[in-house]
Amino acid sequence: MVRFKNRYVLCEVVSEDPRCRQCIEDRALGLAVRDAIARVHGDYGLACCSISFTVKYLNAYTGTVLLRCRKDSYRLLCSALPFVRCLESRAQRYPCSLNTLHVGGTIRTCQKFLIQYNRTQLLRLLQNCTNEEERQCIQKSLLSCSLTEEQSLSGDEEEDDGTE
Repeated sequence: MVRFKNRYVLCEVVSEDPRCRQCIEDRALGLAVRDAIARVHGDYGLACCSISFTVKYLNAYTGTVLLRCRKDSYRLLCSALPFVRCLESRAQRYPCSLNTLHVGGTIRTCQKFLIQYNRTQLLRLLQNCTNEEERQCIQKSLLSCSLTEEQSLSGDEEEDDGTE
């Protein structure tokens, strides 16, 4: 059995309208990308890219998008992404563009790149602070973002030794 190799393209949605990020859906984004591929590369490019093209991940809050396509046709996809100019959602058109951040062979490599990219963006944000109050506010918000398990409020799990 032959394994088909894929490429994962990590993009970000760039828009001046803040409502654009909140209203995007994976179906609308997929249609916009397919339309751009058809305009740029014609029927041949659309057929090549449509074989295993999917939107694997979409975070509307951060505007992060992960697209999957075949290894043979990822260059066609990457060359058509700058031609996505608007997204249609709920009968409204939002002007935006897609910025390609990374092309990887697995989702894991794209996740690792995204973590490093976000770190560098946060460092740039800290360097651009104009006063100490802004810097402390950003540092406080960064430190408050952590993944910890919540402690149970009732304490039933701690005293469950079988004696009543």
